[in-house]
Amino acid sequence: MMPGQRTHGCRSLHINEDNGRFLLLALLIVLYLLCGAAVFSAIERPSELRAHGRWNRTLFNFSETFNISLQDLNSFLREYETAIAAGIRADSIRPRWDFTGAFYFVGTVVSTIGFGMTTPVTVAGKVFLIFYGLLGCAATILFFNLFLERIITLLAVVMKAVRERRLRHSGLLPPGLRRDFAEGYLPGWKPSVYHVMLILGLGAVVLSCGASAMYTPVEGWAYLDSLYYCFVTFSTIGFGDLVSSQRAAYAHQGLYRLANFLFILSGVCCIYSLFNVISIVIKQVLNWMLRRMGCLCCQRCGKNGGAFLGRRNAIRPGSRVRRGRFARPPDSEGPCDSETEGRRLSGEMISMRDLTASNRVSLAIMQKQLSESANGFPRTVCGSSRQNGFSGGVGALGIMNNRLAETSDTR
Repeated sequence: MMPGQRTHGCRSLHINEDNGRFLLLALLIVLYLLCGAAVFSAIERPSELRAHGRWNRTLFNFSETFNISLQDLNSFLREYETAIAAGIRADSIRPRWDFTGAFYFVGTVVSTIGFGMTTPVTVAGKVFLIFYGLLGCAATILFFNLFLERIITLLAVVMKAVRERRLRHSGLLPPGLRRDFAEGYLPGWKPSVYHVMLILGLGAVVLSCGASAMYTPVEGWAYLDSLYYCFVTFSTIGFGDLVSSQRAAYAHQGLYRLANFLFILSGVCCIYSLFNVISIVIKQVLNWMLRRMGCLCCQRCGKNGGAFLGRRNAIRPGSRVRRGRFARPPDSEGPCDSETEGRRLSGEMISMRDLTASNRVSLAIMQKQLSESANGFPRTVCGSSRQNGFSGGVGALGIMNNRLAETSDTR
């Protein structure tokens, strides 16, 4: 078989597996949306109907009391709604478009939070926002990716140090062993993706609780409402029903606005990192489900269920199937195999030897390691993909770059 044919076959197997994972994920997302819609409709619809009833009664009583027609009253309310969209409220609030208000607005734009309480109303402002947001959002996503790289590197180094200390205390690692030799003592050890997810989750909870403790007395919200605001803001959902730092004046206003900015920045970075790690776990679950579906198909129709998934094995969540350091799958072939294929562990994520050797880990290596932890085997791109100029990333950026690298091989 010619090398080009092997490359084409390897890519076809990857595409088949990716298509299966994509379709399964799309189906699960649709089911998830349907279930969420049913739950929220059951919870919120009765409250909406009661609010409509109370408002209609209030409107009718006001019309009868002051002898104003409902048509004129509705016309006045529509004008007030237009004024609200322009930032006018019955109570005194901070100016929308002074420099500090505009800075708060552009922060919500580039972070993709988009509360919606401030929006441009002029044609020039809307046109400028399109170009400003295009560049600003892209730069902020890159910043989040760089933050994710460094936070995972930091967590991996700390977890490696804790692991080494435990080995020293247990007597498995001699106390007088030099540091450089100790680094090579755990060549195959890697931090578990579940441990990283747990640490990031605890960090997000602590950060949200600390921010809520500040918002509750300053903004006058209930503590649960403050937690709700923190999640909506940190996850960049940004409903806009609760927005911090909107009053005209606060006690210690400068200090509060600085703390508010730091909490939002660190919270968005933390939740973004957590979402990326959770996506790896979701991918592992999808691989496990595809494997189970392949096994069921194999049992019922007597066909080879492994063909459903292609060359790589799926991972069961929580399993730790180990392979030899230089082990290779039986059907591996020449240029389609990665040179580091044998040293990957199913429940683990990052090579600690690489991380401790240098803190300047590139986004390409980080995305490759994250992807390999979800797949169980290295994500291989055959042929000249290493020289085609495409580098990896984390999250959506990495998915796009990997797809560009694969498709460029056909040229």
